[in-house]
Amino acid sequence: MKRGIWLGAIALIVILVGAAMVRGNGAPDFSGRRAMAHARQLTRLGPRTPGSEASGEAAEYIRSQLEREGWDVTTERFAYAGVPLANVIAKRGEGPIIIVGTHYDTRPVADRDPTDRTVPVPGANDGSSGAAVLLELARVLDREATGELQVWLAFFDAEDSGEIAGWEWAVGSRNLAQRLINQPGQRPEYVLIVDMVGAPDATFYYEWTSSLWLQEKLWDLADELGYGERFVTQFRHHVISDHTPFLQTGIESAILVDRDYSYWHTQHDTLDKLDAQSLQRVGRLLQTWLEGEPLATRAVSR
Repeated sequence: MKRGIWLGAIALIVILVGAAMVRGNGAPDFSGRRAMAHARQLTRLGPRTPGSEASGEAAEYIRSQLEREGWDVTTERFAYAGVPLANVIAKRGEGPIIIVGTHYDTRPVADRDPTDRTVPVPGANDGSSGAAVLLELARVLDREATGELQVWLAFFDAEDSGEIAGWEWAVGSRNLAQRLINQPGQRPEYVLIVDMVGAPDATFYYEWTSSLWLQEKLWDLADELGYGERFVTQFRHHVISDHTPFLQTGIESAILVDRDYSYWHTQHDTLDKLDAQSLQRVGRLLQTWLEGEPLATRAVSR
């Protein structure tokens, strides 16, 4: 009987330790399951098209989660084509600025759907996965990582309405990029964008327009973490997204995106297409990156 009690107590301790997911220095580790919970909450709101009620609820959810983790949060409101929009920006630390960004909006029409191109995209991967990773990153990022730099977590509105009713791509990030270049001391060292990172088979390639040195360093770190099979050091796609406006203003920038996602811009971009392990890999990569040497900007020599 006593042996059974002891075994039960040991099992409970193991469960609690695993659930806490705390590293030796007392800082929590990134949890793919927690990130999945954020993706679930955002997706449950429905399509988050610009100016919609669901979009406003998503922005409020993001803001509340960031504030709960102790970040300094600003909701930057603006309009495009008469539609009210909102970027949510969380800041922590002092010093040179690094922006890690994503978008939380969804495409108004599923224009790549094989059967119905009139319905909006649910946006589980394309609009929730990147936001989910950044929200969990806000919880786990060691405060010492922002001792000598500023980390901004940027959640952009209206990235995904390009070429619909005359809209541009990446409206939210364009608004921020144009504002930053006109404000002294606000120019970031670089910008890293995360998008469509939750599919079970998510694989990431170099993107043609992104800053090569940033891709090289990030992909090398992924290889060190054992993710080399998912981070392929080959160019594959040219993408217009939230990194583009920063590049156009002369700010170093790169995008981490699974551009081969099968359900991109279809009505089947639903929560069941996401995998907690994929979110875990990307989140751990970003956490390790920011807690390591994120200001080392020299190109990698091969």
